[in-house]
Amino acid sequence: MHILGVILGVLLLIGGSCIGTYNSLKTAYIEVGAQYGQVENQIQRRADLIPNLVNTVKGYMKYEENVLKEVTDARTRVMGAKTPEEMAAANDQLSGALGRLIAVAENYPNLKADAHFTELMREIAGTENRIAVARRDYNEAIKRYNVKIETFPGNLFAGMLGYAPMKQFAAEESAHAVPKVQF
Repeated sequence: MHILGVILGVLLLIGGSCIGTYNSLKTAYIEVGAQYGQVENQIQRRADLIPNLVNTVKGYMKYEENVLKEVTDARTRVMGAKTPEEMAAANDQLSGALGRLIAVAENYPNLKADAHFTELMREIAGTENRIAVARRDYNEAIKRYNVKIETFPGNLFAGMLGYAPMKQFAAEESAHAVPKVQF
């Protein structure tokens, strides 16, 4: 009878450990999804501001249609992204296009003085900061998740339960190149 109690206690301990590990893995996986939702939320916020920015700029930049088209096309790619990798690539393209639009806007003093343009630029700059924070939080959630599935005891169960490592948001290779500044 004593041996049966010990066996039952060991089985309960193992079962409890398995349930705890499963719940921990599932919680980490859900957290990654929630944090990615915040990244999407902020990128959507910026995408919603862009049509207003483009319409404000159109009246001033009659000869800069290619820059406006580039911004609009990049926004469309962001809106159509299906995976975190596609979203990261499209977001980087949109950031670059917005940077070029801002650089061109410097040539139009009346545009820079327009209150609506100034407010939109302030909103977009604030949103860029929010995107950076959301991406950082997303990467942290992925790090916690990856640690859980690659360390003991999570690594024993992760493969059986279909949990695989996830990639973090990362800058494109072109972002690592040293920019050329010419005067």
